[in-house]
Amino acid sequence: MTQKPDAGTLFRAAYENRYTWDTSFPGYRADVELKQGEEVYQGKISIKPDFSVEVTGIDNEEVQQSIYTQLRDIVTHRKRSSFETAHGKNSFSLGAVDDSGATEILVTGDAMGSNYKIRGPQIFQVSRVMGPMAFLIDTHEILETPEGYLASRYDAIFRNAQTGGLLKELSFEDTFEKVGNYYLMTRQVVHSKENGTVTTTEFKYSNVRLLEPALV
Repeated sequence: MTQKPDAGTLFRAAYENRYTWDTSFPGYRADVELKQGEEVYQGKISIKPDFSVEVTGIDNEEVQQSIYTQLRDIVTHRKRSSFETAHGKNSFSLGAVDDSGATEILVTGDAMGSNYKIRGPQIFQVSRVMGPMAFLIDTHEILETPEGYLASRYDAIFRNAQTGGLLKELSFEDTFEKVGNYYLMTRQVVHSKENGTVTTTEFKYSNVRLLEPALV
């Protein structure tokens, strides 16, 4: 009788199947355009080989910070971290299987109370608590590459961790292009709903080019 993989083995396969940049990642620079309603801002960005982020050429400090935060989120998802580093202290158990066939992965030992849903070797839901706020991210579409998958359409719902009250809803549509050996984001559209108000923000990255690796 064949033994079924345990929750930790299944989750590890999905975690290690995410697309991340390898240790040779040289960094890149690009022109950026942010649109929100009638407002349009243009500047330049770079993500360095050490994953530091730089945004220049934008006078509006709030807009500059918004682009910086978005790039930091990109780095968080693309920066490679071993399973042992990220989850070595956690234990896993299988939960319910939903109507879509996704299996719940329950985590013990995670400081942020994280739980997941996987479908095959892919993570389709992340549930987490950060202080007074709880959030749920559901992935609806992915881009599959030879080096792993990237979420291309997904939603995030933020709630008060104590009361469950809705704080904010976000939906994302991400576009990627391969530049050299790396898949890089060239466009992101974010629809934000908060207190009944819907705002759409578009980030566009053009003239994307890898930085030259330093000579040793």
